[in-house]
Amino acid sequence: MMSNPTKTAHIIRFFALSTLAPVALLSLGALFGGLWAVVGFLYMTVLAYGFDQLVSLARDPADPEAEFPDANALSTILAISHFAMMPLAVWALSVGPFALWERIFMFFGFGLFLGQVSNSNAHELIHRSDRTLRRLGTWVYITLLFGHHATAHVRVHHRYAASPDDPNSAPLGMSYYRFLPRAWIGSFKAGLREENALRARSGNTDLHPYALYIGGAVICLFIAFQIGGILGVFKYILLAGYASSQLMLSDYVQHYGLRRAEVSEGKYEPVGPAHSWNSPQWFTSFLMLNAPRHSDHHAHPMKPYIALDLSDDMPRLPRSLPAMATLALIPPIWFKVMDKRVARVMADADSAPTPR
Repeated sequence: MMSNPTKTAHIIRFFALSTLAPVALLSLGALFGGLWAVVGFLYMTVLAYGFDQLVSLARDPADPEAEFPDANALSTILAISHFAMMPLAVWALSVGPFALWERIFMFFGFGLFLGQVSNSNAHELIHRSDRTLRRLGTWVYITLLFGHHATAHVRVHHRYAASPDDPNSAPLGMSYYRFLPRAWIGSFKAGLREENALRARSGNTDLHPYALYIGGAVICLFIAFQIGGILGVFKYILLAGYASSQLMLSDYVQHYGLRRAEVSEGKYEPVGPAHSWNSPQWFTSFLMLNAPRHSDHHAHPMKPYIALDLSDDMPRLPRSLPAMATLALIPPIWFKVMDKRVARVMADADSAPTPR
């Protein structure tokens, strides 16, 4: 069954409007300050939550395996916009002629965009079959000082998700604050281990990807220094740290407490719908390029974001992904809301036949 080109174009427009609007608003805030700085922040917070409460819009194309050139074009535009916005943000936060309150709104507005939109877009790009698109996504992560995620996510997280072997899958009862250093350090080490093993098997002597990740980060910090001196470097590190902490917060929320059954020592059942948390809210799904449809992404990592689906057998968060990420910052409330839901999902999984 072929997808409807008109319907596909209609959906792409919603993705484009949702993701490119903050590019314009945040850029205006960085250039002119004042009300624009506030509007960009509000778009990424209050407005996103409010739009999620409205009725759902168009669904996915009929053919989930189809190619979507317009979707790749939007991802490319977002990546290029990201590369322009990073130095603009550093300039505005370090040397721009703005008051403290304006800088605060700018910092959180840009930080939320980098953590929710740029991260989601880079995540999409590193899963594309086209080498140029993958490299583009890798460089987005490098500019966030988180380049190793391009290796660790694909070769560690997708292989070991919802198991003790994945540093980015939080077990039941672990707070986000314990998870954060575990995920950052653990994914760096696990990605390096997998990369070294792959290079040893293939005899590859090309530039080590980790040299690119670290070298690229050094170049980015040097550019930040040229823009704003030591203060520019400091603001850059704060922005990148805030963005990457949101990336790991998404991992925390989307896999919290869920575990695959161990079928033999060190071997786990295949990743299924029950091993990721999902959210159906339409606006933040558009804003984050369908990242909240996480179960289908793990089942089909190469499926374009526009085609990701959400079915009844996929565990659902009680609120949108950004809202639940905010809740995860308050562990007692997070545990109260989520632990009982984890128990229900795991009980259902235990009663279901084990996949072979």
